[in-house]
Amino acid sequence: MRALVVDEFGVFPQVRDVPDPVCPPDGVVVRVAATGVCRSDWHAWQGHDDDVRLPHVPGHELAGTVVEVGPDVRGWRAGDVVTVPFVMACGACATCRAGDQQVCPHQTQPGFTQWGSFAELVALDHADTNLVRVPDGLSPVAAAALGCRFATAYRAVTVHAAVRAGHEVAVLGCGGVGLSAVMVAAAAGAHVVAVDPSPAARAAARDAGAHVVLDPGDDDPAALAARVVDATAGGAHASLDALGSPATAQAGVLALRRRGRHVQVGLLLRDDAWTALPMDRVVAWELSVHGSHGMAAHEYPAMLAAIADGRLAPSTLVGRTVGLDDAADALAGLALPGAGGMTVVVP
Repeated sequence: MRALVVDEFGVFPQVRDVPDPVCPPDGVVVRVAATGVCRSDWHAWQGHDDDVRLPHVPGHELAGTVVEVGPDVRGWRAGDVVTVPFVMACGACATCRAGDQQVCPHQTQPGFTQWGSFAELVALDHADTNLVRVPDGLSPVAAAALGCRFATAYRAVTVHAAVRAGHEVAVLGCGGVGLSAVMVAAAAGAHVVAVDPSPAARAAARDAGAHVVLDPGDDDPAALAARVVDATAGGAHASLDALGSPATAQAGVLALRRRGRHVQVGLLLRDDAWTALPMDRVVAWELSVHGSHGMAAHEYPAMLAAIADGRLAPSTLVGRTVGLDDAADALAGLALPGAGGMTVVVP
């Protein structure tokens, strides 16, 4: 098969022929119809993820058709059109039995712990636990975003942030996950303030439902938070750092009203992993700080129902589609200011 291969961290990856993946006994092989280009893929390429071993094929947001089924799989067959959460849970441990597959301690992840979906074919583990059937009428390009950015944002907004109609919500960073969070929060009836330095990203946030958009400029976290407080009538009920930086994390906490919730969606890795937060404010105002790590397959039905009835439209967040030969350029572009929408690779 053809795949985009990283041979050295930070060095431009190349498309070349590599062996087809081997089907796991409890898994499947999927012919990739579409795969999103996510900032997490950029982190993997840069060597920020300790699970990645070279040579490596990135890619973890995908949709496609099952072409091979392992002998231990019971619920799937060749020809099924599927997507999958980026966390592929074991399905058997105590964490999974409690319904928390998104934090399974035995998880595998395409594009991180194993070769991913920037390829014509990808192998997926534990199919009966992790595969999600793509509904009729949902395109592979739209479905590809569900495995990471859109599903992660959906759960971050609806579960961790507990957003309700009338809430004030601040979203810091308007890449794919940020735009998804804006859309989900606005659909829930919240008043949404979106923050991003890119004019294109701010315009996309307005299109996704943001009521106010702010350019952070050169503001320090406290100054930016003060502007968000003004825009949210005294502070946000919920803030989401959808970028992942010390400044956005700190601003998100400081932008909250009393008893507000901050949800950390953007990754904080390497030197930023131990970012300091204003814990004096957290204690005095009884704030909550949540991490958000995807969404388990069994939680997809509510999100898919909202897509089916038109409350959510992830396809509108796709800015462009490219072929596999242009995937490396798209990956490199994630280091630049937001272009105003997701990029999806169609191999």
